[in-house]
Amino acid sequence: MRSPPSLSTLDTCDIDHVHSEGVRQARAALPDADAASDLAALFGALGDPTRVRLLAALATGPLCVCDLAAVLGMTQSAVSHQLRLLRALGLVRARREGKLVWYALDDDHVGILLAVGAEHIGHRAPALKERETERSA
Repeated sequence: MRSPPSLSTLDTCDIDHVHSEGVRQARAALPDADAASDLAALFGALGDPTRVRLLAALATGPLCVCDLAAVLGMTQSAVSHQLRLLRALGLVRARREGKLVWYALDDDHVGILLAVGAEHIGHRAPALKERETERSA
């Protein structure tokens, strides 16, 4: 089987040529600075495994801090700290019911982000394992 080209050969063009129409379309699609910053913060929150696991647990339905601490094997304080960040970013919402505070995903988009990310990882995993096997052989 032919191995894929090394990344170093793919990182740069061999000639210097700008494709004006492609550049125009790409510039038109760029988010403004505020939107880019907000999106980076969202993905930054998803860049932490604990927060991803919290969101995955909440994708099953609303849970209180005690439940989330039990699910993840963490202290309530540590869970609360992560939930504050997720709530500030609009990824989760809280609802007080007497002495309990219930957390849930803010909307369906959060669950969709998780599902699409998991699907992407799932379809990439076989190719990555195959490359690792080839390297170790």
